[in-house]
Amino acid sequence: MKRASKSVCILAALALSGCNMAPRYARPALPVPDRTPGGPAYAEAAAQADSPEEAVDLAAMSYAEFFTDPRLRGTIEVALENNRDLRKAVANVEQARAQFRVQRADIFPTIGAEAGATYQDSPLSTSTQGGSGRTDIYSVSAGVSAWEIDLFGRLRNLSESARQEFFAARRNRDAARVTLVAEVATAWLALAADRERLAIARKTADAFRQTVELTQARLESGIASELEVRQARTSYDQARTDIAELTTLIAQDRNALNLLAGTVLDEELLPDTLSDGDVTVVQLPSSLPSQVLLARPDVAAAEHRLIAANADIGAARAAFFPNISLTSAFGTISMGLSGLFDGGSESWSVAPSASVSIFDFGRNSGNLRYARATYDAMVADYEGTVQTAFREVADALARRGTIDEQLQAQMSLRDNAQQAYRLADARFRFGVEGFLNSLDSQRSFYAAEQSLIATRLAKDVNAVELYRATGGGLQ
Repeated sequence: MKRASKSVCILAALALSGCNMAPRYARPALPVPDRTPGGPAYAEAAAQADSPEEAVDLAAMSYAEFFTDPRLRGTIEVALENNRDLRKAVANVEQARAQFRVQRADIFPTIGAEAGATYQDSPLSTSTQGGSGRTDIYSVSAGVSAWEIDLFGRLRNLSESARQEFFAARRNRDAARVTLVAEVATAWLALAADRERLAIARKTADAFRQTVELTQARLESGIASELEVRQARTSYDQARTDIAELTTLIAQDRNALNLLAGTVLDEELLPDTLSDGDVTVVQLPSSLPSQVLLARPDVAAAEHRLIAANADIGAARAAFFPNISLTSAFGTISMGLSGLFDGGSESWSVAPSASVSIFDFGRNSGNLRYARATYDAMVADYEGTVQTAFREVADALARRGTIDEQLQAQMSLRDNAQQAYRLADARFRFGVEGFLNSLDSQRSFYAAEQSLIATRLAKDVNAVELYRATGGGLQ
């Protein structure tokens, strides 16, 4: 019995230290330039690239550090606790973890115990023994059944594949978290912008209404024409249309935020207008090395799937070699219950077996070709994910390189349009110029205010997009 136990231990050691048929994994080279691009859109960024005050590492920042508005931080916190898509991603991680544990357990033998009793009474036993034909046999045993000895690494590669799929599920959960933070911030900012646009539309509608009343009074006095009244009403009606549209948009913005948050948000967490100040940290990176993309959860998940596909090749290769399994049992057997554990009642059995396919009509070859093709597909998926990440970061940096200049120009445009409207309205009221100049100036000022809000929103959303594109939002 000791000799048999020693043999089983040797076989177990061989199974755990057998050869590995999987190819040696090497991370593919990044199919993108070493750094983000340059050019006119990146001119300002390139000038700041070596600045000692260069901004923080976004991927290492928590959303509580990146977003400076406490109401926005509170909204994100609610969403992280209640969003159903994020809950689903967490559940997917637990599923992958359980599958990995199941697959890993196949490497080790399953030990079972069995106890039995046999009671037999036959005439043959009576004539032979000259007495009672009753025979009682008791047995207790423990052992393993059909344990595959993993000499060629099939089970270990399947376990590694499951482990990498678990890691990929975790990174997919992280990607879902990053996306959720960015979507909540973008929706929150859109609500702020639409509320401010609505306030401007209402103020402008009041101004247009007063213009209509003034023009109508001038018509009744014989000073203005019917055309001027109709022109004034056209601008007033346009403002009323904008009010109705923006009222709808605000309701839809709130619905979108509630969906992302997974609950109805309190009004105290919502913005009144788009703040003139920054809602994010000011110091943002101006130029980035491509290696930063490796921190993105979707890129890391794609690499884990690639490693899993590499392990699947090893499992498919191992299928060409013999399958060695072991069935063994160790226990005690006795003709009487009282002597079941007495000396000399020990029993054991060891039954190793080996099998190998001779003619499988291409099954193993097909599985190997499939595993290799899957690996090639995962390489393309990984490289495509890296290229997409590079494009998103480059786009965000291109927008950041010009947004400040655009914002300054838009503010100047708004200020000039406002001053032009004041001058034109004063000249109209004093009879120096016609009504049309005043009305056009009023329309231009209204359009400039709306465009300024859109530009401010674009700047804030760009900061959020750069944060997401670099993999921030995990903390």
